[in-house]
Amino acid sequence: MEGSLLGVAEKRLYNAAASGDTKSLQELLEEDPFLLDRVSFTCPNKTPLHVATMKCHRVFVQEILNQNPQLAEGLDSLQSSALHLASAKGYVGILKKLLSAAPDMCLSRDCQGRNPIHIAAMKGHCEVLAELVRTAPLAAREKVEHGQTVLHLCVKHGQLEALKILVPNLNELLDAKDDDSDMILHMAVRDKQTEIIQYLVGSTNIYVNSKNSKGQTAMDILDQNPTDSKNSEIKEILRPKLCNSNNTQSQPVNWLTQKRDTIMVVAVLIATMAFQACVSPPGGVWQENSTRDPHVNQYWAGEAVIAHSHPNAYKNFMFTNSMAFFSSVCIILLLISGLPFRHRLVMWILMVIMWLSVTSLSATYSISIVMVTPKKHMKSLVYVLEIGLAMWCVGMGILLVGNAVRLIDRWLKNKGIFMDRWLKNKGIFLWRHRRFRILAEVNRENATREIV
Repeated sequence: MEGSLLGVAEKRLYNAAASGDTKSLQELLEEDPFLLDRVSFTCPNKTPLHVATMKCHRVFVQEILNQNPQLAEGLDSLQSSALHLASAKGYVGILKKLLSAAPDMCLSRDCQGRNPIHIAAMKGHCEVLAELVRTAPLAAREKVEHGQTVLHLCVKHGQLEALKILVPNLNELLDAKDDDSDMILHMAVRDKQTEIIQYLVGSTNIYVNSKNSKGQTAMDILDQNPTDSKNSEIKEILRPKLCNSNNTQSQPVNWLTQKRDTIMVVAVLIATMAFQACVSPPGGVWQENSTRDPHVNQYWAGEAVIAHSHPNAYKNFMFTNSMAFFSSVCIILLLISGLPFRHRLVMWILMVIMWLSVTSLSATYSISIVMVTPKKHMKSLVYVLEIGLAMWCVGMGILLVGNAVRLIDRWLKNKGIFMDRWLKNKGIFLWRHRRFRILAEVNRENATREIV
């Protein structure tokens, strides 16, 4: 069918691509230097580059790319590029050549909305997958139909090794949900993929108590499935993580991950306000240059009026406003960097910067309103600011007390565990509250209750 629509030279070109005959290719191009350009626009389906890629003719692919690298951007009737085909076949050598010619094709989607990284993950071609993620990490974060990520595709097709390659680079997608609010752990438990569940629970920080749109956790899904030998094995894998997830220490991290978009909006709003305050300071700017004695109170058009009338206050205004702007920009950079908030250090750094940004914005407001308020209203303003400062101190005090209680609670728990071990070595056994017992002891107690 394809050959009936092509001329003699085009047919010879496709035959050469199918057999990998580079000599015939060179002869054809000597006869017609524009043959590849013409075929790239007139081919009814696949280009010669598609054919050579499917047949794994590496030398022929390189020769075509040397002559016409734009063919790497050509699509067939299914919207698949040669890079899609190389990813599906697992041809690493050809894939590298195609990437060097057109690296942006990693973002190209076929008729089913899949880019080459999605294809490689579904097929489990680990070397191809590693090369693609290294070249185009943003393409790995794109979703396919039903809102599924590339990690969902790995689980759906049972590609554990591909999952192991992707997770270190896409740790923030571990808790990503599809359109049914299913995480990859939900999918793995539903399909009873024991090895994948073991990897996710044992080697990642995935949140096992997350619920889908039906309000089901991974354990709920397991309980609803028909009981077989795998059920008890999966329960043993999930149980330690379930105990750990009940620890209140992980709640701030989970909250921060879930509120990521909200924090981004707040940071952008603070940065916008700080920038606007910079270009339009309280009192405005001079509209023209000073016409007075240049040695006395000289000013220029565009300079802040308040800088001359309240120089000390303006210095404080500049400092606090700049702190608000740059700290909010830091928050934005941290949020878009893809750093995993399940690492406690990253969480605390972000929270400290957020506190600095909000505090600086509040200080900027206080300085600005003091500079623009007439003296006859200053007493009322001072009274209002004192109330605001008191409220701020109360809020900070509550936070400090709450964190202090958490630290004391953790210290008592650790001390209780240490004392338990020391007393047991001495042959003395004491009953302790469940919260202060060693996790292994709690797990043994739960297992005993289930057996009974």
